[in-house]
Amino acid sequence: MNGEAETDSMAPIDALVLAEEHRTAGRLAEAQSLCRRILDVRPNEPHALLLLGLVEFQSGKAADAIEHLCLAVNLAPDVALYHAHLGEMCRLAGRPEEAVTHCRRALDLKPDYPEALNNLGTALRALNRLDEAECAYRRALEIEPRLVQAWKNLGTMLRELNRLPEAIEAYRKALAQSPKDPDTLHNIAIAAIGLNRLDEAVELLQTALVIERRDPKLFLHLGAVLIDLGKIEEAAAALEQSLALAPASHDAINLMGRVAFMRGALDAALAHYRHAVALKPDLADAYNGMGNALHALGRFPEAVEAYDNALACNPKNTRTYVNLADSKKFTAGDPDLLAMQALERDDGLPPGERMFLHFALGKAYADLNDHARAFEHLLQANALKRARIVYDEAATVAKFERTEAVFTPALIKKKARHGERSHLPVFVLGMPRSGTTLVEQILASHPLVHGAGELTTFEEVIGAMRASGDLCAYPDFVPALDNAHVKRIGARYLAEIRRITPAGKTRVINKMPSNFLYIGLIHLALPNARIIHTVRNPLDTCISCFSKLFTLEQNYTYDLAELGRYYRRYQRLMAHWHQVLPQGRILDVHYEEVVADLEGQARRIIAHCGLDWDERCLAFHKTERPVRTASAIQVRQPIYNASIGRWRVHEPFLGPLLAELRV
Repeated sequence: MNGEAETDSMAPIDALVLAEEHRTAGRLAEAQSLCRRILDVRPNEPHALLLLGLVEFQSGKAADAIEHLCLAVNLAPDVALYHAHLGEMCRLAGRPEEAVTHCRRALDLKPDYPEALNNLGTALRALNRLDEAECAYRRALEIEPRLVQAWKNLGTMLRELNRLPEAIEAYRKALAQSPKDPDTLHNIAIAAIGLNRLDEAVELLQTALVIERRDPKLFLHLGAVLIDLGKIEEAAAALEQSLALAPASHDAINLMGRVAFMRGALDAALAHYRHAVALKPDLADAYNGMGNALHALGRFPEAVEAYDNALACNPKNTRTYVNLADSKKFTAGDPDLLAMQALERDDGLPPGERMFLHFALGKAYADLNDHARAFEHLLQANALKRARIVYDEAATVAKFERTEAVFTPALIKKKARHGERSHLPVFVLGMPRSGTTLVEQILASHPLVHGAGELTTFEEVIGAMRASGDLCAYPDFVPALDNAHVKRIGARYLAEIRRITPAGKTRVINKMPSNFLYIGLIHLALPNARIIHTVRNPLDTCISCFSKLFTLEQNYTYDLAELGRYYRRYQRLMAHWHQVLPQGRILDVHYEEVVADLEGQARRIIAHCGLDWDERCLAFHKTERPVRTASAIQVRQPIYNASIGRWRVHEPFLGPLLAELRV
């Protein structure tokens, strides 16, 4: 007997059961054929019409599906199940008003129907009737706390409302019922990102990828978080996996642009951003990234045009306003300022977006010399940023204390003369906004010098050796270092910077300011490395830090008192390095002295690096090279003194900072 004849001999109820088995197993053609044969015999069988509608919807035939569900409802108007399914199909077909009507009819027939309440909540959410939607979801979950989809839907709505801790709680309830659901893990990760809990998000995404490795969005979001954590190579690997699964993903291509930008490959970054825009012409983030790359290349008018394009695509992209503000000088009546002022009045602007807006407005009002209003915006911006980050001040101070305790004159003397003796490395370091970019630009104008920007390479070398089990935490491992370890640290650093050294260059600058924490180890591992410490008026330095939203987390800069305490601790550590290292090992370069006597200070810097003088170092502003810091515009101008004494216009607002700096 063939299969068709066998099913024809079935009782209708058995045939319906088999049709549902085919449908849930994804055998849609078999399910559809069986439903139609049932209807040939019993054309007014409502449950067969229901199943046929569900199959057709799964097959992408929404109009046919809704037509068959309507027939089922007309034949059996008192069956809540049919109304509930028809409501959900209407919602999925973009007809939320009809969806609400049918879900409410289902609930009239069966008031304690959790699935219908869940469907009603989602239909109400589509109509932006969010309070009603939340009530529907919560009522469904009172009736059936194990209804996973209702927990997930509630979590997603709460996440969209920026009620992120509540969203995570809802998602966790869903996860308790379905622990291996990668979608729920993914959703928790997205909410954790919104709370800046990036390490937690990475763990969640990696767990989801153990379960499901075919979802390109999991790799995409993992790559995005790793970028924010500064783990660029890991981010690139995740994004390559995403693109292998979805080669035309404009989001992944855009993020590859960010990876290229952070690697310093600005032309490659531009190519990625342009590719992303070609795929999605209204992709604001790609235009924003394009603007950043053009800004770093010194192509400022093109950068402003790219930012304008980003804002045309998304006028509420406040991150773009921060970048735009760094690329132009505002004047009274500036359309961009008017647009930002209008956004400030938008009560629905999320706190994260408002934070960017306040930083941008702070810069705009400073350009207009409205310093009181500028500083008010900076206070609000920094407070919002401080609320989003974790800064363990006690742990930071403890690390400074341990560093001083470890690097004694005796230890320096005992472990000296065993590192790699190359003259290639140059370190320009100090507090952020103290003149590191200016000094790098002067040096990089010399034909034998390559300015590599802010490299995390030295810290990464230490991290790689720790990961291999060779070392414990810095600085605790230093006393146990043998000669081979000291040499290996230097050799690994040299190997990394040689990979990026252009032909003909004999010096490579790493201007990561925070390398001041590692000066003692740099001295041991690279005894011929040149170390240049930039110094600027403490108040000017701190105010300049407070006015900026840093790409890499400088988490001590978002509270005036914390910033002042950090600055004092940094000063003490620098005094320690001067005391324990050989005289002349560190060259202090004062920003104010460079401004007052450019040639004299430039000659000191060049001589300290063991190079012959070159007049091009005085025309540093004409040197064409990428600059990816907030000083990209300033170092492309002749030397000026407008930034000296900047703090004085803000003096009435600086009480906590003045107290900590003991001015």
